[in-house]
This record gives sequence, C-alpha cells and structure tokens, in this order.
Amino acid sequence: MPSSKVQPKKDRRKIELGQKFERLAARFYTDNGFTILERNWRAGRKEIDLIVRRSNLVAFVEVKASRSKRFGHPVERVGRRKIENLSNCARQYIIAKDLKDVDLRFDVVTFVDGRLEHYPNAFEVE
Repeated sequence: MPSSKVQPKKDRRKIELGQKFERLAARFYTDNGFTILERNWRAGRKEIDLIVRRSNLVAFVEVKASRSKRFGHPVERVGRRKIENLSNCARQYIIAKDLKDVDLRFDVVTFVDGRLEHYPNAFEVE
C-alpha cells in the first residue's frame, strides 16, 4: 500500500531536476525541428520521457542527468532492463496511436554537469 507521507525534500529536488532536464531536452528537439508528441508517456509502470516527431521520424527519448562522470556516464545507466522497458512502452504507444509508415528510433539525451549530449539512435530493438 502506498504511503501518504509527504516526499522528503531530497526526493522532490530530484524530481524537479529531472523535470528541468526533460524540459531542456524538449527544447533541444524543438530547436532542431521536432514536434513534441508526448512528455512522460506512461504504459502501466513504464514511462518514456519524450516522444518527438519530425516529418516521418518518431523518436522515443530517454533523458538522464548526472553532476559528474565520477560514477560513470549517465548513458551507461540505460542498460538492458531499461531498453526492454522503453521498447515495450514504445510498442504500446505505437498500437495506442495507430502509428503506421513512420521511421522509429530510440534516442538518449544526457546532461553531465549541465552539458547536453545527444545520442540519436542510441540502441536498436526488434
């Protein structure tokens, strides 16, 4: 049963920072001619941070941030399990929105110490 307790400040701060970086990533895409289709699109407990479109291309975007590379680069936190979750969530989105005749890709956008790094077509799924 979920707790009704108020989230500690640290958790709220982490959520706010995540939202900030997702907004910056969205701006990056719009600056590059994409339209934001969805933000934080959920399928059950799974979520895609951004879904963007430019012409015939739809990209499913995972956003990760870190203050430094001390514990590894944020892109390294997109492992097998995360890829499976993103892939399953994307399939559900494609079915729900009846997407046809579009090119699909999975992107990762990272922020290390506030600097944006874009990994288009970061991984492929079947």
